[in-house]
Amino acid sequence: MKLTKKSHACVRLEKGGRTLVIDPGGFSEEDATAGADAVLVTHEHADHFDEGRLRAALEANPDAGIWTLRSVAEKISAAFPGRVHTVGHGDTFTAAGFDVQVHGELHAVIHPDIPRITNVGYLVDGRVFHPGDALTVPDHPVETLLLPVMAPWNKISEVIDYVREVKPQRAYDVHDALLTDLARPVYDRQIGALGGTDHQRLAPGASAEF
Repeated sequence: MKLTKKSHACVRLEKGGRTLVIDPGGFSEEDATAGADAVLVTHEHADHFDEGRLRAALEANPDAGIWTLRSVAEKISAAFPGRVHTVGHGDTFTAAGFDVQVHGELHAVIHPDIPRITNVGYLVDGRVFHPGDALTVPDHPVETLLLPVMAPWNKISEVIDYVREVKPQRAYDVHDALLTDLARPVYDRQIGALGGTDHQRLAPGASAEF
């Protein structure tokens, strides 16, 4: 499997000549869904869900599909009958040749005065886990954790404790568009020293294979 980091929370996974894209939101590149055979969206916030990018993926590939929660599916399903699939915690499905398990139900707390929305995470091929905007711990070993390293809803102690609880073989940063270059070495050092796993960061456009 090849993993390519796009800006912020978006990643592309490739296997057997097929491509799965997760969370091509408004902070990711315009071409984030180019060539996608399937797209997964964790929740409705604009940095994870961009309707234009989803429409582009489905219009470019008549065989492509989207898997997402109800709040996102309702916004786009009418235009693409049968190609937008609603999923929730505990569901399993196959998309673009990848086996996917759905974990989690709610977005992390941003502030007690802000109502929590639905958020799901995706465990792909039993190896790569993208939690969206939550610190969900799947009931399955995780080889590669896509770690939401910096957000309005978390702090570094929570990020470190999350890595410790999931116990992945490796963790790659996502949700990092708000993290300045000045702060990155601080996060790298502390997560790397205290998380208990191989913590790595990929620049947008960089890839790793495993």
